Amino acid sequence: MTTGKTIACVVVDDEPLALKLIADYVQKTPFLQLREQTGSPMRAIELVQQGEAELLFLDIQMPELTGLQLMKIVGHKCKVIITTAYTDYAMDGYEFDVVDYLLKPITFDRFLVAAHKVRERMLNEPVAPLQEATPSPAPSSPGYIFVKTEYKIQKIDLTSILYLEGLRDYVAFYTQSGKVLTLQSLRSFQDQLPELQFMRVHKSYLIALDKIEFIERNRIIIAGNYIPIGETYQDAFLQRLNIR
Repeated sequence: MTTGKTIACVVVDDEPLALKLIADYVQKTPFLQLREQTGSPMRAIELVQQGEAELLFLDIQMPELTGLQLMKIVGHKCKVIITTAYTDYAMDGYEFDVVDYLLKPITFDRFLVAAHKVRERMLNEPVAPLQEATPSPAPSSPGYIFVKTEYKIQKIDLTSILYLEGLRDYVAFYTQSGKVLTLQSLRSFQDQLPELQFMRVHKSYLIALDKIEFIERNRIIIAGNYIPIGETYQDAFLQRLNIR
C-alpha cells in the first residue's frame, strides 16, 4: 500500500552485491520506500500477495524461480522494473508491461530515470525534478553523441545518423559517412538519443525518423536499406507517423 507520497518497493536478486546495490539506491530515493530485499522469488510473491510490494526491482535469472515465472504468477498486482545483465529478455519485458529494463551494471543516474517513470505512473507526478537530481547533461543535448569504439572515442553528429542495429555483442551506427561499431547496448542509446528524433521499431533497430524514405508493408526503407518493423512496436510506430 502506498504510504503518502512513497512507493513500497521489494528488491529481488539472488546475487548479494546486486541486491545490496539496488536496495541502497532505493533508500537514497525519497519517494521510494524499501520494504524488503530478498534473494527468494517465493518470498517476493508472498509480499506481493500480502499487499506489501507495489514495485518490484526484479532480476530475471534466479535458480529457485525465474523473474519471468514470477511475473506470470503475480500478474498485474504490482509494477515491475527488470534488473538483469542480459539483453535477451527485453521483448518479454514489453509483454509483461514492465516499467523499465535496467542492464547491469546499473548506475544511480540510470536507476533514477526508471524510478521517475514509476513516480509518474503511480503518483501522477511529473518527471521534471529528475533534471535536478541528475545535473550532468544528456550526451545528446549538444546535437552529437560520443561513442566508444575499439581504439578511440568517436563523435557522431545526431543529424548524420540513419539508424542503429543491435547485434549480438555490439551496436552498429549507420551514418551518412559510414558505419561505426561499439560494444554498448542498443537500449543504452535508446535512453540517450532524443525521442523526438529517434524511435525503436524492432528489438534490433532504432531509426532516425527524418531519414525514412518510404514504408513498404512491414518494412522501413532508409538509404536503400530495408529495416523490419517488429510486431511489438508496430502500433506505436504507426501512431507516431499519424502525429507527424
